Amino acid sequence: MIVDDEPLARELIRNHISKLDNIDIVAECSDAMKALQILHEKQVDLMFLDIQMPQITGIDFLRTLKHPPKVIFTTAYRQYALDGFELDVIDYLLKPITFERFIKSVNKYYQLAQDDLQQFASNGTQVKTVDSFIYVKENKKVVKVPLNEILYVEGLSEYVQIFTEKKKIITKTSMTSMEEKLPSECFLRIHKSYIVSLGKVEAFTTTSIDVPGKELPIGRSYKNAVLDSLNVSQAVSGI
Repeated sequence: MIVDDEPLARELIRNHISKLDNIDIVAECSDAMKALQILHEKQVDLMFLDIQMPQITGIDFLRTLKHPPKVIFTTAYRQYALDGFELDVIDYLLKPITFERFIKSVNKYYQLAQDDLQQFASNGTQVKTVDSFIYVKENKKVVKVPLNEILYVEGLSEYVQIFTEKKKIITKTSMTSMEEKLPSECFLRIHKSYIVSLGKVEAFTTTSIDVPGKELPIGRSYKNAVLDSLNVSQAVSGI
């Protein structure tokens, strides 16, 4: 779907898409309200979304969507790039958009779609697909963090530390916000101050969990939920 209040901008994207065999345009909209109606009526996999539009900006519109499609921002303004990364959009295209740059964005979409399919295949059809990375702010940069590299997350007052296999990342956010951002299929809150990657668990007792290089405590109020999640509550009852 193409969402842009400028007819010439919509025409340019339409022309770029016409050169590709594997993308069909579901709809074109001049504002977010019309786009919302289309999203309720049709299946949209990818949305080219302008930022500066009447009534509501593309950024604010995207924030209202609980289950948005993949999004590529299209805009004439560079200053919104940080917002785009925070919202996990695929790409940020600056107008006028060249065909070469357009193709690069579309390829990013297909790569993400392939990652989702691989995640779906590995977990079976009983769980939803998840993105393979998250973005977080560190100082004045937006840092891409691959999920498969995260060992655990530690909360420190107004900040959290993300410990990966390669480095430590400190970002200003709450543990609750971080817990919501991480897919529950892969990560588990075990303590008010710790979230652990299930794939990195090496060993555990009823009071602690070992990940590479660290022993993490299981909070008393989290104990039953943690053991239930690991499906081992009966097996470890004698530990």
